[in-house]
Amino acid sequence: MTALLRYQAALLIGSHRWLPPVILYGAYLAVGIQAGGPILDAYGFAAAGLLPIAVWLARICVTNEPPAARNCAAAAAGPGRVHLACLLTATFGALLLALLGTAFVALMSDPRSSDHQVAVPVVRATGAGLLSALACVLLGIAIGALCNWPVLRSPGSAIPAGLLAALLLSVVSASPANAAVTGLVTGSDHGTVSIPWLPLAGTVPIAVAAVAAACALSSRRT
Repeated sequence: MTALLRYQAALLIGSHRWLPPVILYGAYLAVGIQAGGPILDAYGFAAAGLLPIAVWLARICVTNEPPAARNCAAAAAGPGRVHLACLLTATFGALLLALLGTAFVALMSDPRSSDHQVAVPVVRATGAGLLSALACVLLGIAIGALCNWPVLRSPGSAIPAGLLAALLLSVVSASPANAAVTGLVTGSDHGTVSIPWLPLAGTVPIAVAAVAAACALSSRRT
């Protein structure tokens, strides 16, 4: 698996297809996060942007390899393992963006409540921001796994389905990603930090099940 991850990472970096989502996320942070803004609001904003970015990275990674090369890799290592390596590569890429976004927020934001009256513990706020970002990344990878090959094989259906799912799970209150982000924003009103353990616990089985289903189906459709 390590060799497959290195191969997929090299393929992703060499393709330069990662540039648009990375530039978009950087612009999203630069425009939406202002110096001296409330730290919890900023962490919520940064985490929310990672959900569609993770969906995008998942699509890039599962469609990045030419069919002939993918068939060769699948014959050598198994189609399920190859597909898993693609999705893990997208996950690691999104997590790297989450770490960079968290560092940017920590540098730019004011560790106080929305009204700048109540001090917010920076370490606890950063932990909550990271866990919220992780929840959004995992849910985005789950969407990417289910809204691309081998589940949806046509770009005409895969791309709209991924965009719609990312939008819905960003705004629907039952979504773990929405719950994690809402917890940060609500806590900012009073300067209290709520660690999003429950939303994160909800995203882990969803992501695992989605990735497992996509990898199992890839074995049948390769």
